[in-house]
Amino acid sequence: MKRSYTFALTLALALSLVAFGSLWRTARAADEPAPAIIGMMIEDFTLPDPNGQAHTLASLKGKHGTVLIFIATRCPVSNGYNERMEKLAQDYAAHGVSVIGINANSTEPASEVKSHAAEKHLTFAILKDNGNKIADRLGAAHTPEAFLLDASNKLVYHGRIDNSLNPANVSANDLRDAIDAILAGKPIAKTEAKAFGCSIKRAE
Repeated sequence: MKRSYTFALTLALALSLVAFGSLWRTARAADEPAPAIIGMMIEDFTLPDPNGQAHTLASLKGKHGTVLIFIATRCPVSNGYNERMEKLAQDYAAHGVSVIGINANSTEPASEVKSHAAEKHLTFAILKDNGNKIADRLGAAHTPEAFLLDASNKLVYHGRIDNSLNPANVSANDLRDAIDAILAGKPIAKTEAKAFGCSIKRAE
């Protein structure tokens, strides 16, 4: 009788732990922002640059498209893409596509974002997403993570820049392919490709 009682108590405890774990995972998932959906319109927003000057998306967007890239100053993966992001901005500026960097890390102050951009020779606009409001709106989770908008601000691609941190191993230029497609007026073959990198350090 005592053994049966102990077994029942152990089973009940185990089931309780499983239920608690499930509820905890559900709560965690609810806290994480839902990613933006391909095809949705991205409304205008206003963010400051590292000097504190406010800019709207409308004032920075490109005539034919806009690339929003969530970046970081301390993430080795994001830093591994600095040259590629700058090259992307330079290559497509003449084609009416703007690149905008967004730093949503609460651990990286505006002064650091400014000095980092100067040190890494990043000439495209970089904005500070204090309180990670835009990161939450888009569901951005990593640095780097790209969101491509067409001329009407419709989200047409979301995800990684390419498929390898090591430039020598890149075999898929997902973001460039998507930009080239909208410039050519063609459908984008791959509208999503999972981003990889460091997690965005959100404000508590």
